[in-house]
Amino acid sequence: MITPLHPLEIFLQPGDYYFGGRDTRIRTVLGSCVSMAFWHPQLLIGGMCHYMLPKRGSERRVGDRPVPDGRYADEAIALLMKKIDAVGAPYKEYQVKLFGGGNMFPERHKNRMPEIGIQNVQAARRLAKQHGFACVSEHLGDIGYRNVIFEVWSGDVWVKHSNVMSNIEHDPINRS
Repeated sequence: MITPLHPLEIFLQPGDYYFGGRDTRIRTVLGSCVSMAFWHPQLLIGGMCHYMLPKRGSERRVGDRPVPDGRYADEAIALLMKKIDAVGAPYKEYQVKLFGGGNMFPERHKNRMPEIGIQNVQAARRLAKQHGFACVSEHLGDIGYRNVIFEVWSGDVWVKHSNVMSNIEHDPINRS
């Protein structure tokens, strides 16, 4: 694939999503949050979401209509699927890649309910399967955070994973 001369650079904050064409590069940084990248290899289109929690406790409404919020897995996927549906290609033609769900505070979660990263990973896998998307790659869990870059023109996703515990142990602090 040829890299665009001037790619459109999109940075996703928690709760954001984006769907676009082949000239797009989408970036985000993840801790316990999860991103799902969707790519259509024939049409060279794709998108990504960055959600924080597996689901919302109660629905937010404006009047009698619910207002979707990309901070929650099921709602983020619903928002992104509206963009995917507008294209008209079957879901099974998309490749899905999953990232994130890191444990940012491993010392705090011993012997408790599953940490939020694990819950977010479970939600991503469940939603991909539920909607018939083919999950072709993942980089999930573990301790730490990830920098994620998705190049829509090629479908490539680049991940830099940093272990927060190793950073703490090896970064010297000068005290004078």
